[in-house]
Order: sequence, then C-alpha cells, then structure tokens
Amino acid sequence: MGFFIVFAMIFMQIYTMRSAKVPAVIVFGDSSVDAGNNNHLQTVLKSNHRPYGRDFFGGKATGRFSNGRVPTDFISESFGLRPFVPAYFDTSYNMSDFATGVCFASAGTGYDNATSDVLSVIPLWKEVEYYKEYQKKLRSYLGEQKANTVLSEAVYLISMGTNDFLENYYTLSDRRSQYNINQYQDFLGNIAGSLIKELYSLGARKISLGGLPPMGCLPLERTTSFIAGNGDTCNEDYNKVALSFNGKLGGLVKRLNGELSGSKIVFSNPYAIFQNIVRKPSAYGFETAAVACCSTGLFEMGYMCDQYNPFTCSDANKYVFWDSFHPSEKTNRIISEHLFKTVLSKLLS
Repeated sequence: MGFFIVFAMIFMQIYTMRSAKVPAVIVFGDSSVDAGNNNHLQTVLKSNHRPYGRDFFGGKATGRFSNGRVPTDFISESFGLRPFVPAYFDTSYNMSDFATGVCFASAGTGYDNATSDVLSVIPLWKEVEYYKEYQKKLRSYLGEQKANTVLSEAVYLISMGTNDFLENYYTLSDRRSQYNINQYQDFLGNIAGSLIKELYSLGARKISLGGLPPMGCLPLERTTSFIAGNGDTCNEDYNKVALSFNGKLGGLVKRLNGELSGSKIVFSNPYAIFQNIVRKPSAYGFETAAVACCSTGLFEMGYMCDQYNPFTCSDANKYVFWDSFHPSEKTNRIISEHLFKTVLSKLLS
C-alpha cells in the first residue's frame, strides 16, 4: 500500500472520529459483513485473494466477500466513523482501532450452530465469547467508565440467516427431519431473540437486527434453477421463506423493544430495496443481476473465484453481484445508504 494511500486513510480516520455520531460500530454475522476473520481459520471459505478486494482501499484482498467494502463499512462511515470496520482477528489492527469499531462476523455462519459446522467457521455463540473478551480488553485500554460508555452508546449490527437456509436447511437433511420450514424459522428467531437479550445484558442498547435479502435471486440459486429446467429465474419459494422470516424478525424487534427497558432496537430489512435492484438493475446503473462479475458469474465464490480466471468482468459497478452469493460493492453501498436513511439513523435520536 503506497504512502499517500496510508496517509489518506489515517487522515480520514482522524477526521471521521472527530465528527462521529456514535462512538463505535460492533458487528456480528456472516459473509455479508465478515471483514476478514475467516482468514485465520482452517476453512475453505476464504476470500483473502485477488480479485476480491480489488476496489478496496489500496486494492487489498482483506477477506471481505466483495470487490470492495461490505455494508457495515458504509454504515460505519455514515455514523461518522472510519470508512471500514476491522476484523477482530486481523493482527494489523489493535485496540486503538477496535475502540471505534470491530467485526466478529464469520463467513458461512448462521444463527444455528449446525450451520457453522458445515464449513468449520465461527459459530454465533463463539462470536459473542470473542465480544466478551473484547469488552475486557476495551476496559483495560480505555478505563472502566469510558469503556462502558462506548459499549452502551455503540451501534450493534447483526447480519446473518441466509446460510441457515441455503447452506444448512435446504442442503442437509438433519434440520429438515426435525422441523418443517415454519418451525425452523421459529427456531432461528428464538436464537436471534436470545442473542439480542444477551447483548443487552452485556450493555448493548442500540441494536440493528438485519433481515434476509431475496435469497432465491442469488446467481447461484438462479443457476440451480436453470439446471433444474426452470429457466433463468429466481427461486420464488426461497424468496417467500425470506419474506416470512423477515416478518417474524420484525415482530421480534417490536416485542423486544417493549421488554428491554432503555433499548432501541431496529429491524434493518434489505429485502425490498434489494428486490428492486434485482428486478430493475438498469434503474440503479447496473447492466445485469442474473450473473455475477467474478469468473462465469454462475456458481463461483471463495477459492473458485480467483485472479487467474479469464472470465471475470473488468467493471464490477455494472454488476449487482460480485460473486455467485455476494453483492458488489456498489450494491452494498446503495442498500446500506438506503437502510441508514430509513432505519439506522433512528439510532441517533
């Protein structure tokens, strides 16, 4: 990374910290928000190689499943903090960095512990354990009183759930033998509620619970639909499940706001804006939503999306999706800015 890029990033960090509207952003979730924690795991689900990160600061492949930034990076910037949230396991950062933002997310995880087992990634309960460890380090770094203020005023972002359905329930038989789809949604919803309650007991007061996107429209699912002879279309059954689960999460948020005194919990639902982009990509400046930028754009992600593939597009801004499972940086920006204006900004009042 060049001197001027490093200098610009340091200047940007100092400026944004002075104008910050909240003291920190703390992230839990899956590959939609993983900033590179999976780099340090024995798992095949990694993206710490080109062309991932080619549009990130300095063109660095950080482990984010994107050509650039992920939603929580844009949200951090919108709150007046630095324009990216560092991964907790990234040794190039320390507590002075993590004091204003930290990411515990792990690609491939979900609410269900069985989901994280599929690709040997960090289960949700372990993300919370790392957060507890972080709390101790923060108190040691800032002092008890200042750290407690940061922890109570910080915004907590939760983004997961897609893997529970696509990589677990619909792929493996164990959960399908235990639950019908409605029961499994309730099972996951109960875990989401327990997570929020635990974070609340640990001092969190401003929490955003993320919803599911139209997961049946991911290029991987469209490819699967095409192979099954259904044409190049979204899997509407999966989309209906996403809508149903989002409805349950919305109800959970409403209930918890009434139960947890002094809390401000919001439901950040990306479904509608994401669906609009997928249905009318040209209205948002995209050329296609059917295939992704990386490789053939039909089924590749992670290690199958590498710098040696000759099919990868030259301009990711023309594509709604970066790889077969993850949005491009441009899509992440549009969705994040929409959610900030319509939902997340309420955490400032």
